[in-house]
Amino acid sequence: MIRYLYADQLDAFPKLRDTMLRDRATQFHARLKWDVSVDENGFERDQYDALNPLYVIWETQMGRHGGSMRFLPTTGDTMVNDHFEHLTGGGAICAPTIWETTRFCISPDAPDGGKIAAHLMLAGAELGVGFGLSHAIGVFDARMVRIYRKLGWEPDILGTDGTGREAISAGLWEFGGEIRLKMAGRAGISPELSRHWFLRAFGAPAQEIASAA
Repeated sequence: MIRYLYADQLDAFPKLRDTMLRDRATQFHARLKWDVSVDENGFERDQYDALNPLYVIWETQMGRHGGSMRFLPTTGDTMVNDHFEHLTGGGAICAPTIWETTRFCISPDAPDGGKIAAHLMLAGAELGVGFGLSHAIGVFDARMVRIYRKLGWEPDILGTDGTGREAISAGLWEFGGEIRLKMAGRAGISPELSRHWFLRAFGAPAQEIASAA
């Protein structure tokens, strides 16, 4: 199932929290060799985890992390504005209807990573529609381009640095009801169930919650 949890809610789900942070360490530090910090518990965290971001997490039947991504409003500090303005034309992306997505992670123990990636993309689409957002912005490496294309929701590329497998790009995903339904089909999850998971987290006045964040 999908859970939408702010950072200050994670302590209520210790197994989910710990397995997510350890899976992030495995993916970004051990496998991809990114310059990220891993603490004595094997957790990967950065300064943006301290800003009470919203996590979208696929939870397994055992209560463990299957996959996740992180969202922050662009009206506050974001990775793209702090470190990657050269990929967006040199100007900051700052709008209440645009949120940044980062740390797209699939558990190495996931039996079907492609399916979980589809679940996460559906949850991202659900979040965008439910919060009344226009776009998500993210920075991603070359390997993710093929994944987004396969899932059927490619971003509009704003800028790219590097070539081949070393390329890093910034892109915008446009939210809308049509893409939400498309992602539900790709994930094999009914739109009704997807909406139920969202409303379980936020209730009906989700746009009011987003505007107050």
